[in-house]
Amino acid sequence: MNKSLLIKIIFISIILHVTHLFSNLSYSVEPDEILKNPDYELRARNISKNIRCMVCQNQSIDDSNASLAKDLRILIRSQILIGKSDKEIYEFLTERYGDFILLKPPIKVSTLALWFLPMFFLIFGVLIIFSYNKKSKNS
Repeated sequence: MNKSLLIKIIFISIILHVTHLFSNLSYSVEPDEILKNPDYELRARNISKNIRCMVCQNQSIDDSNASLAKDLRILIRSQILIGKSDKEIYEFLTERYGDFILLKPPIKVSTLALWFLPMFFLIFGVLIIFSYNKKSKNS
């Protein structure tokens, strides 16, 4: 491979990674959503960071551009304005959307699969790899 081509590829790769890094640092909260009271806004942002975007799924609603995420951010802010506590807001959201809406769902019978299946698959995969390697060494 040509040395100058390799340098160009590395340079473009670095630029793409840096761009991606900075794009993830921006929030999707729009100016018209922001509450005038900084304490209320801080509460809203903290709650939003713990709520899963049901469209993006691995992103909080604080980071998401989806219209549902915006609706949920507005809903959280309206709940704060009417005097609801953080606990009451989380309960309201989980009653409406289930535990899946929480980025860190509680450990209970209905969420055991969310918590333990990834570990099970990891252990199972490691065991398969070790047994395959053991068989290939004996051959």
